[in-house]
Amino acid sequence: MKIKKGDTVKIIAGKDKGKTGSVVRALPKENRVVVEGVALVKRHRKGASGQTGRIIERPSPVHISNVMVLDPETKKPTRVRFERKGGSRVRLAVKSGKILL
Repeated sequence: MKIKKGDTVKIIAGKDKGKTGSVVRALPKENRVVVEGVALVKRHRKGASGQTGRIIERPSPVHISNVMVLDPETKKPTRVRFERKGGSRVRLAVKSGKILL
C-alpha cells in the first residue's frame, strides 16, 4: 500500500471531494485509510452508569482509490513510486521526485 499513517492526502472523489487531511490509520487488508476530519459519521451512544447519552462524530474509512498523497514540494496531489536507494526502498512523489517520509 502506497499510503501510510501520517501522510497528508487530498480527497479526489466522494462527498468530501477537495478536502485535505492527514492519515490517522491505514487499513491495508481492506485498502482503506482513515483521514482526520473527513467522512465524518455520527454515532449515538447510550448512557451507562449515571452518564447521559450523547452523539459522537468520528471519521470513517475511505477507499484508497479516492485519495491522493500531496506532494511535499508543490502541495498538489501526486502519485507515489518506489525506488531503491542505498539498499532500501523509498517512496517518491512522481511530480517532483521528492522523498516521502
